[in-house]
Amino acid sequence: MMRKKLVAGNWKMNGLYEQGMGLAGEISRYVRAESPACDVLVCPPFTLIGDVADMLQSSPIMVGAQDCHEEDEGAFTGSISAAMLHDSGAEYVIVGHSERRTLLNESSDMVRKKAGAAHRNGLKTIICLGETFEQRESNQTLEVLQDQLTQSCPDSMTAQNTVIAYEPVWAIGTGKTATTDQIAEAHASLRSM
Repeated sequence: MMRKKLVAGNWKMNGLYEQGMGLAGEISRYVRAESPACDVLVCPPFTLIGDVADMLQSSPIMVGAQDCHEEDEGAFTGSISAAMLHDSGAEYVIVGHSERRTLLNESSDMVRKKAGAAHRNGLKTIICLGETFEQRESNQTLEVLQDQLTQSCPDSMTAQNTVIAYEPVWAIGTGKTATTDQIAEAHASLRSM
């Protein structure tokens, strides 16, 4: 089966209006000129999703969000629901990002609930999985990834609404990079499940 590649840019907590709109414009010009053989997704901060989605409406670039709440609505101050994201123009949402799992102690169960909320509200998900440096050094990588995959994916998951992203925690913001062999091993293990 031929897999179509997805290049997703997570802007994290970066970009005020002028910067974000400028970056979205540059990416749009590049994608139109180069016609890459992959899907392209940008995930700006919540404050820019609607404006970036409007700007990119007629381009091949998709817009996503960096997280969502597991509930559709309610008294959750500061949170964003999947319905709100969809309403603002997002097509995707990232859940289970390593920074949220480690810095905010988000569990795989919480990730599963967020992914389910996203699917209920018409969003596709990117579910992130990855091991820590200690887990890699202890040869637990494949066990950790398989456990996260099993615990993070909702029953609503299909090949059409979910992307699984291998994101080793030890390679985020550390200057260390996973080798192609390490990535291939992780991908092969996840695909075998």
